[in-house]
Amino acid sequence: MKQAVFNWSGGKDSAFALHQVLSEKKYHVQSLLTSVNHETKRISMHGVRFELLKMQAESIGLPLKTFSLPASPDNKIYEAQLLQTMTELKDAGVEYSIFGDIFLEDLRKYREEQTAKVQMEAVFPLWQRETSKLVKDFIAQGFKAIVTAVDASKLSKEFVGKLIDTEFINALPNGVDSCGENGEFHSFVFDGPIFKQAIDIKIGEKVHQYYSDEDKYGFYFCDLL
Repeated sequence: MKQAVFNWSGGKDSAFALHQVLSEKKYHVQSLLTSVNHETKRISMHGVRFELLKMQAESIGLPLKTFSLPASPDNKIYEAQLLQTMTELKDAGVEYSIFGDIFLEDLRKYREEQTAKVQMEAVFPLWQRETSKLVKDFIAQGFKAIVTAVDASKLSKEFVGKLIDTEFINALPNGVDSCGENGEFHSFVFDGPIFKQAIDIKIGEKVHQYYSDEDKYGFYFCDLL
């Protein structure tokens, strides 16, 4: 079986892509790979606590491999840490790197360029799937996810902390992708067919943060406990 690493964000698209990979049994997923902010001890971008990330991996039953990043890493720092980690995985026999991306061509090209540096092949199980149908399938198959972050330029504060269900999808404004593929929102999956048991979570504080001086809108985050 083909040896692979799965690039895990903890969110909806990652979970659905992993479910497909595990169901098809074409790849042996050696580990879940996630970048973590070493200052806040949270998943980069999604803002989810490291403890909850570990609980996900334990419930899924796969080893967790992480690499650390500062609060606001530039591409040079990110790529250096990623290259070091991917080299270690390559040396351990991993030949494929799996991603949950759906339709962003530039991002796919970037992923392929980065994995090629260590002679790995990038794999995209959900590529070009219709996102409106994809999220409905995600819900129908029993996955449950909470919105942990929203782009304040696209969505209001009321969307953060919501369960991703039919009501949530129907409430999304025109122009917002059903899967948040353009970065409109991010999520944390706490139950579904890939989990041995659900992750017990509680909604915590909701905050607004900016990523840079040029960021005019920022993001709303919902802490999960």
